[in-house]
Amino acid sequence: MNAPLKAVHLEDPIAPHVRAMLKELGEDPGREGLAQTPARYAKALRYLASGYTLDLASVVGDGVFESEGEGGAVVVRDIEFHSLCEHHLLPFYGAVHVGYLPGRRIIGLSKIPRIVELFARRFQVQERLTEQVADALVQVLEPKGVVVIAEARHLCMAMRGVEKQHSSTLTRATRGAHAEILEMMKGR
Repeated sequence: MNAPLKAVHLEDPIAPHVRAMLKELGEDPGREGLAQTPARYAKALRYLASGYTLDLASVVGDGVFESEGEGGAVVVRDIEFHSLCEHHLLPFYGAVHVGYLPGRRIIGLSKIPRIVELFARRFQVQERLTEQVADALVQVLEPKGVVVIAEARHLCMAMRGVEKQHSSTLTRATRGAHAEILEMMKGR
């Protein structure tokens, strides 16, 4: 009689590095509270960096439609995001406000937060994230104008360095005709 096959669980290649890091910092990676941390951290990091496994075409899919007439600006405000600063691998988080003035195409509203997530789920700087979202909308829609504004708190500033917990950073990217979009973003 053959013995039943046992399932083989392969360890994520990131986990041994986390274990080594814990040891280097003076911890016992084998103690009860930390024993599963390398595997959990690897899983979390893969999720937080999942933007590398996606591309713009897969995120947008069939969510682009022909515009019907001369529509005004479209604005989606307060799109929450979380990202990791590429300089310290610490989180930064906040909200992105996205507006565009349609040309011949419009996009399904749910696709705009998906575009933000695509770029936020990579190691980032806020300035690049803002520009990438604007460029993606230009690429997909060829709109008359685009405005992307991001406001975020950076834990690399709050937890280390200058330790300013209440500061936030604003970035803006504009493309084409954007005065109408900015005016609409100001109104509540």
